[in-house]
Amino acid sequence: MSRSVVYLIAIPILVGASCTLSWGAEAKDDSPWSAEHFAGLELRGIGPAFMSGRIADVAIHPEDDNLWYVAVGSGGVWKTRNAGVTWTPIFD
Repeated sequence: MSRSVVYLIAIPILVGASCTLSWGAEAKDDSPWSAEHFAGLELRGIGPAFMSGRIADVAIHPEDDNLWYVAVGSGGVWKTRNAGVTWTPIFD
């Protein structure tokens, strides 16, 4: 048999075998938006955003960038000591 005949027979067999193997394998989602990346997160209240959705004023301490006071449109004032990670109400 000549080399070209062997290639003509072997190439379709190899291509068919590789397609069969890839169909049986599950495709892994490497996207940064896949569900496994967000599995440990849960919904939590973060402060003024749930009061009215409108921020009236923000005051940041001049010497401590982590200390903020936020006045919301509904009349409440919130304070954070960690640059907005957690909030405590001063008065509602």
